Amino acid sequence: MPVIAMTREMGSLGRDVALGVAEELGLQLVQHEVVEHVADKMQVGASAVDRFLEGEASFMERWRIDRQRVSLFTAEEIYDLASKGNVLIRGWGAAHLLGPVSHVLSVRVCAPMPKRVQVMQERIGIEDPEVARKEIEKNDAHHTMTMTQLGHGHWQDPLHYNLVLNSAQIPVAAGVTVIKQLVQEPAFAETDESRAPH
Repeated sequence: MPVIAMTREMGSLGRDVALGVAEELGLQLVQHEVVEHVADKMQVGASAVDRFLEGEASFMERWRIDRQRVSLFTAEEIYDLASKGNVLIRGWGAAHLLGPVSHVLSVRVCAPMPKRVQVMQERIGIEDPEVARKEIEKNDAHHTMTMTQLGHGHWQDPLHYNLVLNSAQIPVAAGVTVIKQLVQEPAFAETDESRAPH
């Protein structure tokens, strides 16, 4: 029952890697669904939680949503998904939260800025590379702020992951193959000890 926690940079092709791994291994791919479940538990709209995490919530939304509750409900959701197995959780601090669990493979997909700019230009049809770069930098800043708000620290630190893939040097298909092989290694087998509370 594989469990993979993945984070990726915008324009790094991490979405493609996640889709490929989930398809190859028959895993449930969880991405944006987390915010919907957190919002349901808090009895607010998912868009309100999104605005809160982006620092754009109204006064009333900030009053109804607080950082501790978002962090708590996010952690509950991630732990619940992981306990069921056969899942790839992309984002939401899953790699940080599940880091102590030895049978969880945590992966970071990244790329140098020129590669990310190129991918965004091709994917969205942005002609001006500077516009693509600014969008990526804005996304990185937003992601850093969100991870800080959730208490997940330095998401870009490679030491938080079992595997870091540079998609400028490792094509998507090769990355999928590496992850597929690695998660099947005995080191990532689920055991009674790895399921014990941490």
